[in-house]
Amino acid sequence: MFSSVKSLGVSGIGGYGVSVEVYISNGLPHFDIVGLPDAAVKEARERVHAAVKNSGFRFPVSRLTVNLAPADKKKTGTVYDLPILVGILAASGDIRPPEEDAAFIGELSLTGELRPVQGALPMALAAKREGLRRLFVPAENASEAAFAEGLEVCGVRTVTELVRHLRGEKTLSPTAAPALTAEADALLDFADVKGQENVKRAFEIAAAGGHNILIVGPPGAGKSMLAKRLPGILPDMSREEIIEATEIWSVAGLTSHEKPVVASRPFRSPHHTVSAAGLAGGGAIPRPGEISLAHHGVLFLDELPEFRNDALEVLRQPLEDGVVTVSRVAGSVSFPSRFMLVCAMNPCKCGWYGHPSGRCKCSEAEVHRYHSRISGPLLDRIDLIVEVPALDYEELKRRSPAESSAAIRERVNAARERQRARFTDKALCNARMQGKDLRQYCAPDAEGDALMKAAFDTMNLSARSYDRILRVARTIADLEGSDAIRADHIAEAIQYRTYELS
Repeated sequence: MFSSVKSLGVSGIGGYGVSVEVYISNGLPHFDIVGLPDAAVKEARERVHAAVKNSGFRFPVSRLTVNLAPADKKKTGTVYDLPILVGILAASGDIRPPEEDAAFIGELSLTGELRPVQGALPMALAAKREGLRRLFVPAENASEAAFAEGLEVCGVRTVTELVRHLRGEKTLSPTAAPALTAEADALLDFADVKGQENVKRAFEIAAAGGHNILIVGPPGAGKSMLAKRLPGILPDMSREEIIEATEIWSVAGLTSHEKPVVASRPFRSPHHTVSAAGLAGGGAIPRPGEISLAHHGVLFLDELPEFRNDALEVLRQPLEDGVVTVSRVAGSVSFPSRFMLVCAMNPCKCGWYGHPSGRCKCSEAEVHRYHSRISGPLLDRIDLIVEVPALDYEELKRRSPAESSAAIRERVNAARERQRARFTDKALCNARMQGKDLRQYCAPDAEGDALMKAAFDTMNLSARSYDRILRVARTIADLEGSDAIRADHIAEAIQYRTYELS
């Protein structure tokens, strides 16, 4: 007796089709799973056996072989519990073989209840690519999987419920796709920040163009407070961006029934003790790290010099390429990592270097040693470096409200609209412009070009720094609604690279 059931798997953040073949033959009772299963897949034997019996069905007392095809691809996780059970019931004659355009994924409890799995959306998208029309998933994964349009997704709570549907006794209703509502109320507001108008302006420019930014200032000046409010002024995510971000979060196990999709731009703030693998991703079965979890969002590194050097250097290649590749003996996996890098640091170890109070007792050598923890190549990939001064008493006691994030976001959205109209790749922003786009869209006027030449000579700028100043100037012009890059735009862009880390 033989049956074949469609299922799916995940490799990296992409799904792929799997055929679960079940063969029941004569011989001593034995249950074997082949097709490069990992330990979790092999343990499905015990879960399936108990779930079948506890759901009121007879488990075949025969030789039972399950093959997961393609057999040369490593199978991981608990997603194959449900299709194995369905295949056994179909091969035993307890149910009709499922339709060829239907697929099954899900983990089983010993009582026959279904538990959620990781990677529901990538697998649903793979099912759509495979030409399948119906997908049966655990009820808690149904909203997430339903986000893949053009696929009928049915949420299942128990084996008994699924069997009644397959027998035509009680049909399961398809799950509707989740509503895309950004958590605007949960976002922090720039109106809460007193003073620091120059820093707010820098964050507005960074948000409008997708630029990386470093803020430097003493303790209590508001560095973390400002950084945490950046998501509130970033533009809304497109459907494509939501899908890409949700795929990563789903594989990492960070989606839930309450939050099935990532509708707001991610904000990740790892502790400075994070390892290089924690940032880039890794493991025996490669999983995305913090830089991929921040895809289409913000990666905030507070106390930048306290991070391990090898962890910081991991950022260099993803900042340029927008992708990180994790290589292991079993193969390589690429994770998208197109994020805004926001860093904060004190000017010295004690935090008070240059403060008028004279509280800093650090020597020049100690300050230099503290700054040298950040490499030049990493600093070269940061577009804006801004000093955050300590607030005086008059600014602190001011009661008048500052400009809200909503008002800033309107200008940011207008600038992004100009960029979408400019570039053929609608996902592109000024910070991601390549050489061809720089030549076409970032040529300053004669006065601006003269100012740029003077800055290049006096500040000893690298070619990368030169390009980044032009990109920032292009964003400043977009915020102003100007097609031309004037000298004042160049001057403001240069100002964000004048802070020197000794």
